[in-house]
Amino acid sequence: MTYIRPPAVAGMFYPDNPEILRRDVLSYLHAAHSQGPTPKALIAPHAGYIYSGPVAASAYHLAEPLRNTIERVVLLGPSHRVPFHGLAVSNADAFRTPLGDVPLDRASIDALLALPQVSALDAAHAQEHSLEVHLPFLQVILGRFTLLPLVVGQATAGEVDEVLARVWGGDETLIVISSDLSHYHDYTTARRMDRNTSDHIEALQGEALDYEDACGRDPVRGLLHLAARRGLKATTVDLRNSGDTAGPRDRVVGYGAYVLS
Repeated sequence: MTYIRPPAVAGMFYPDNPEILRRDVLSYLHAAHSQGPTPKALIAPHAGYIYSGPVAASAYHLAEPLRNTIERVVLLGPSHRVPFHGLAVSNADAFRTPLGDVPLDRASIDALLALPQVSALDAAHAQEHSLEVHLPFLQVILGRFTLLPLVVGQATAGEVDEVLARVWGGDETLIVISSDLSHYHDYTTARRMDRNTSDHIEALQGEALDYEDACGRDPVRGLLHLAARRGLKATTVDLRNSGDTAGPRDRVVGYGAYVLS
């Protein structure tokens, strides 16, 4: 029997009407004027689209030329609702959004379960938005692809690095890390903190990041750890916060878009 993980935040974080959703994603992508290399991996935010959609589009805009190359997306994001150690895979056969179903790479998922830090935990995926909000962007820019989704609980950079190294693949695989930056500071403070975080990301200094810097600290640290070993370069392509997009400036959330190549 096919098991499909239904959308949990459609109609809240992004539109649940497929026509409106596709239109909104395309409008964000068309408005993006980011410049940078074509990514092997990217880091993008996961808030409601009115807040972080323009920043996420800055990263996905640079991945648009990969439409006929990418066959699989490895997607990692932090757990907001379920506390656990390690990284959680899903038992689902597909993840559903208003734009359709994305099949999961079951063979790779099953292989990852051989690692001690990886477990199957559907509860971690059921209501988690950090992965889900990226799927419509990926569906629009790539069309058809398979997905390897991992929710990250408490995990070391080395544990995340080991998982990513197993599924790194070649040109057919895109790595996506989901993370917002600072939370609920005033606009000036957030800008200073987020610029410092971006400097550490560009220097591949994952060990310098704390939870105050990025809610997806653990998956980001793991990616930067592996990127340093592989000789990749990280580039900041957008750095804004909710005070720049759709919110007041007294209590903002930071968003950054980065590509690694």
